[in-house]
Amino acid sequence: MASQNSDITLYTTQTPNGIKISITLEELSIPYKTQKIDISKDTQKEPWFRAINPNGRIPALTDTFTDGKPINLFESGSIMLYLVERYDSEHKISFPKASREWYEMNNWLFFMNAGVGPMQGQANHFTRYAPEHIEYGVNRYQNETRRLYGVLDKHLAEGSKDYLVGNKCTIADIAHYGWIASAGWAGINIDDFPALKAWEERMTARPGVEKGRHVPDPHTIKELLKDPAKMEQHAAKSRAWVQAGMKQDAEKSSGKL
Repeated sequence: MASQNSDITLYTTQTPNGIKISITLEELSIPYKTQKIDISKDTQKEPWFRAINPNGRIPALTDTFTDGKPINLFESGSIMLYLVERYDSEHKISFPKASREWYEMNNWLFFMNAGVGPMQGQANHFTRYAPEHIEYGVNRYQNETRRLYGVLDKHLAEGSKDYLVGNKCTIADIAHYGWIASAGWAGINIDDFPALKAWEERMTARPGVEKGRHVPDPHTIKELLKDPAKMEQHAAKSRAWVQAGMKQDAEKSSGKL
């Protein structure tokens, strides 16, 4: 089997984008090694890591390609497409390439990577990490995230779909999972989207999702959201290194470092 020939190392941490890849690997039963990247210490910006991903972000993945040489993969959507094109010959979490369902799956994969992820990421920033409360920023990105959640909710409700495409869990669903699971962190109430909430619960019940979401550390966002004091403590700690990282990146860009 192709999965037995993998030589994969996943460079990741416990984020919605990070667990996309570990869940994909678990759903495909692909052997892989994990290297945890401590983003609070800017490990992802060190030269050795930038040699893998020039953008200095997780997740990233290395493998031995079919020509016997190493290949570096970065950007979660690109990694997911690589994994299913190379290792999902049985189409466990994908569809045959160039089929109608393949293109529909990609619609939703890119919807996540170009829409939900960036918008919810900005909602997270203005809700949890900004040094001051900027009402316009909070409203702008929370409302856009709610709008996108509404698109997903309506799509799933039409025909009582179990999953986004073809009533089969695919990389399109996996890509969304970590973000939807952490809706409350962005100030979004998942109860406002019943079909999407039911989809999230269905996803969580999958063994591959359950195993993959705890890589490289336990996935504890739901527990965190139940404790306002711990939530604020976590946000304050994250806020400090987010602000420091933004300042450092800006100084590097301007040539001051």
